[in-house]
Amino acid sequence: MSMQSVIDSKLREGIHIKLLKIENESHMHSGPATESHFKVTIVSDDFAKKPLIARHRLVNSLLQEELSGVIHALTLHTMTADEYEKKQGIVPDSPACEGGSKA
Repeated sequence: MSMQSVIDSKLREGIHIKLLKIENESHMHSGPATESHFKVTIVSDDFAKKPLIARHRLVNSLLQEELSGVIHALTLHTMTADEYEKKQGIVPDSPACEGGSKA
């Protein structure tokens, strides 16, 4: 099973998701990487009345095993349906990764 599929499965098991978008951004890594950098956008009313840090802690707890091994970078965009609508579904680009080997 791909890491993207693992992330999808674990997040759907732990959060009532309205929209989930997982992007493999490993190509942005400065060294060789295939499934270690991800950008995740989650829309869920489970996030209502939760500060950003609590939202991220929830996601990190669900992906604890992957974050302690395979995943090197995880960009999170966590919002309620209202917040997503106000942003018109636009989330910022992730920064380039400067970790790993340099050319």
